[in-house]
Amino acid sequence: MIVWRAVRSGWGQAVLALLFFALALFLIWWRGPDWNVVHDAFTVVRWRWVFAAVGLNLLSVMARSVAWEIAIKQAMPPPHPRYRYVFSAFSVGLFANAVLPGRVGELARVAVLTRRMPGREGAGVTLIGSVFAHRVFDLFPALALVVWVLLAAKVPHWAITSLLIVLAVGFGLFAFAWISARRHHTHRIDSVGTVRRLLARARHGLGVMRAPAPAFAAGFFQFVGWTLQLFAVATAMLAFHIHEPLAAAGLVLVLMNLATIFPLWPGNIGLVQAAVALPLVSYGVAYARGFAFGIGLQAIEASVGIGVGLLFLAREGLSYATLKEIPEATETDVGPAAAPVEEQPERARAGVSG
Repeated sequence: MIVWRAVRSGWGQAVLALLFFALALFLIWWRGPDWNVVHDAFTVVRWRWVFAAVGLNLLSVMARSVAWEIAIKQAMPPPHPRYRYVFSAFSVGLFANAVLPGRVGELARVAVLTRRMPGREGAGVTLIGSVFAHRVFDLFPALALVVWVLLAAKVPHWAITSLLIVLAVGFGLFAFAWISARRHHTHRIDSVGTVRRLLARARHGLGVMRAPAPAFAAGFFQFVGWTLQLFAVATAMLAFHIHEPLAAAGLVLVLMNLATIFPLWPGNIGLVQAAVALPLVSYGVAYARGFAFGIGLQAIEASVGIGVGLLFLAREGLSYATLKEIPEATETDVGPAAAPVEEQPERARAGVSG
């Protein structure tokens, strides 16, 4: 019990993340690439392709945030938060996922958007349900990408089993979300107890799963987001003079996402680079060169998540220290009512459309 409490504390999580990170750095140093080759790979980078990849990643983020906005509109009755506040919260969530271990970003975007909805009873719990629904919609583009990669790319044998397990888990989560979903206007919760009310609001957050047209629209924008990210990977490959088929970029995208499912330390740095470099070896790309490309690819993606996220973090009047407190704050904010915004109430109310 004492050990578990230490692990759950902020200091315990930081120490655990540092231990994992130190282990990763040791493994990279011990069994890592030829660093001279890695250095040389960066000296010939074509920056126009780097900037193009950054732009494609930004468009991918925008498409995925639209999918979340659709889920939110089906999760609760009007007034709904305006898109610019949804995008702001989504961007802060990306920043939190990039710089903190765990999936803190999913809670961060809920906390940020809840601040824009003062007085909305149970908004935080409902938004958590909408985040889960939004993530579940990743299943279909991921499934299409995996099937295409298995048919067209040179997939390492060690990756096939992992991909199948992840897909099976994804189908299980989708089935759970679909069965649990309830529309907010067909399921009244006025007369039920507190616990059942919380569960009902979380199920309302999954409401988009039971609305065919909005569900199709959310799935479509998730497809758009994944497609843009696929082309961003292919464009980044050109920046590092890696001229391989688009299927190779698809394989990199699949394995890169696989390597970040469980964020053991910020960005899973080292693990991501190995997951990118190893499959490219079968295409004749030297491991060190692929490792350098993995560093560049993660930097390109992080430049969007961290750069845009920092911009909106400042716009929301938040700090990095605030992000680290969000998990605890969210746990205490799942009561019957969401805490109203004390600071700048007029601007907060302006964030909800009529």
